Amino acid sequence: MPVLDSYLFFNGNCAQAMPFYERTLGGKLEHTMTYGQSPEPNQCPAGAEGLVMHSSLKLGDRTLMASDVPPSMGPKPMGGFSLSLFYDSPEEARRIFEALAQGGTIQMPMTKTFWAEVFGMLVDQFGTPWMVSGGMRGA
Repeated sequence: MPVLDSYLFFNGNCAQAMPFYERTLGGKLEHTMTYGQSPEPNQCPAGAEGLVMHSSLKLGDRTLMASDVPPSMGPKPMGGFSLSLFYDSPEEARRIFEALAQGGTIQMPMTKTFWAEVFGMLVDQFGTPWMVSGGMRGA
């Protein structure tokens, strides 16, 4: 069976975002490589040497991967998706939601829904959209 994981593209702040996600979500940052550390650095985009070419964060049996968009490609806003987190405990969901919301924008405060005791939506300080649910009622 195939595995579907997420890959995020940041605008120069991947090196800050991934350790933040590691601390906040309790995962394990397994790998981070800059363009300058590439096995073939001469093929890397000019001005991207210090940017992240690839990073991976293990969260349970899933992997969140990410990199920075090279400057030559211009900034690219994240959109058209949200990363979804599900927690058994409404309290844990609230704690994670508040941590992700620091410096970001809450789009929908945590509230009770027909599928969860709590659910909220936000865009974090790095531009990543999140949906956080806790105390599932029958997903």
